[in-house]
Amino acid sequence: MLRAMQIFALWCHPRSMSTAFERVMRERGDVDVMHEPFMYEYYLNNPNRVFADFTPDPDHPKTYAAIRDMILTRAQTQPVFFKDMAYYVLDHLPGDPDFMAAAHHAFLIRDPAESILSYHRRDPGFTCEEVGIEAQSRLFEALRAAGQSPLVIRASDVRAAPEAQIARYCAAAGLRHRPAALNWDSSLPKGWETVQDWHGDVIKSGAIRPPETGRDFHAELAMLGPPYTDYDTHHRPFFEALDAQVC
Repeated sequence: MLRAMQIFALWCHPRSMSTAFERVMRERGDVDVMHEPFMYEYYLNNPNRVFADFTPDPDHPKTYAAIRDMILTRAQTQPVFFKDMAYYVLDHLPGDPDFMAAAHHAFLIRDPAESILSYHRRDPGFTCEEVGIEAQSRLFEALRAAGQSPLVIRASDVRAAPEAQIARYCAAAGLRHRPAALNWDSSLPKGWETVQDWHGDVIKSGAIRPPETGRDFHAELAMLGPPYTDYDTHHRPFFEALDAQVC
């Protein structure tokens, strides 16, 4: 059995506010933070899948097994935190019980209408799979079937009460809460060089932004129409299933 509680995995979907969450973890200074390490396996080994504005690091491992082993190696000397999309690993992680057991798992979710609109602004050619919430739900169920009880966190709750929600995550993960980590400077974090075009707002914001008010996300999505409304219809039951797990 691999040694547990040295690896902290935050399973996300695109535009779920996960990068801001990661930025808080980077600011702590006591964990080794990785930015979507498994995206290399998903995008570089699947010729029909393209991630806009992604410039791969040639030294980064490119297969699931090699990426997993990199994480395990780094966790031998310092606790590791990474955030990643569940659909990157759905074909691999449920069949890897040792790695599942080695990590503390949490899920970050955002209403699909909001995340789809945000994704559309960055890359309107994204696929239904890349909305990512179905994969989160299926990975959550695989972890539960393996005897785990992953924490589910709403992005809207984090935006409304950042300190309380980060403290909640830290308590569940067994990490000391560090309120000072909720603020950061505008420097480019190590590991973001390959995807910095996606995260300019987080780099400049200096903190988790409060909720947007006065917007009707569902009306805006309806104006976009298919396939984006179809994506919302497909993923909403999976979002609601995960949302029901928030306690």
